[in-house]
Amino acid sequence: MTSMTMVQALNAGLRRALEDDPKVLLMGEDIGPLGGVFRVTDGLQKDFGEDRVIDTPLAESGIVGTAVGLAMRGYRPVLEIQFDGFVYPAFDQIVTMVAKHHYRSGGITRMPIVIRIPYGGGIGAVEHHSESPEAYFAHTPGLRVLTPADAGQAYVTIQQAIASDDPVIYFEPKRRYWDRAEVDDVAPISGSPWSSRLVRAGDDVTLVAYGPMVRTCREAAEAAAEDGVSCSVIDLRSLSPLDLGPVVDDVRRTGRCVVVHEAPVVLGLGAEVASVVTEQCFFHLEAPVRRVGGAYIPYPPNRFERHYLPDVDRVLEAIDEVTAT
Repeated sequence: MTSMTMVQALNAGLRRALEDDPKVLLMGEDIGPLGGVFRVTDGLQKDFGEDRVIDTPLAESGIVGTAVGLAMRGYRPVLEIQFDGFVYPAFDQIVTMVAKHHYRSGGITRMPIVIRIPYGGGIGAVEHHSESPEAYFAHTPGLRVLTPADAGQAYVTIQQAIASDDPVIYFEPKRRYWDRAEVDDVAPISGSPWSSRLVRAGDDVTLVAYGPMVRTCREAAEAAAEDGVSCSVIDLRSLSPLDLGPVVDDVRRTGRCVVVHEAPVVLGLGAEVASVVTEQCFFHLEAPVRRVGGAYIPYPPNRFERHYLPDVDRVLEAIDEVTAT
């Protein structure tokens, strides 16, 4: 086991994928000598060359369009979008080509493309640099969507995403880039990333989160325990496909559910989780499912983001509401 930040874990995972498969290519803006805006690809071009770690022009639509052609010729492109808000120029290519080409070709052509997107707020940036657009992509058939919560998950799931024959939108929670965790960088990669995982067991309330909010929910669970409320924490991890079986099983036991994400609550992924839990756990619920998330406004200037982002206090408030009945 090695202690790593999420940036270091992603770098190590990309390095291992490049070593294991000569068809893996990295593409993106400033990912070569600079190592990317967040230094995730630091040192990789020096070690693997400009033919495999490719600095591209500032044109997201061109990056993704080129990757489609490479994938059709048997390569596995891994693309870096510098910030969440920069993915929109490539939206046409992603939803009309990347997501649909396997279906359109009758299953003949695969699209083994990974699109890495740093997402979410909490770093003192502005809109276009702090957004959470995951619902757009989770709502698009043909795409898989993953988001790791910590360095250990990042190291494993980035390699599993690259190995997938389906296109994967890989959301990296940038506010957790510098959080440290223990990473098993020796054992063979195993297990499926397309499943939710129990992070903490509890008896009274089920907290459901993904990406940057998993740590927030763990901290809220620890605070609630001091007041005698025992909370489970479940990391969805895979946003498409959604694995809600463990969530349903846990809610049937606790009788209460709180769903947390940074994205706006209105029509966010929490709505899907809440509806499934309500449908399948209706006679087990002791209180309505509570959602905690961002406001339905563009991401605010950094001096106001602490009022926008869910924090431990807002999660605790939701826990109080569902346990008051």
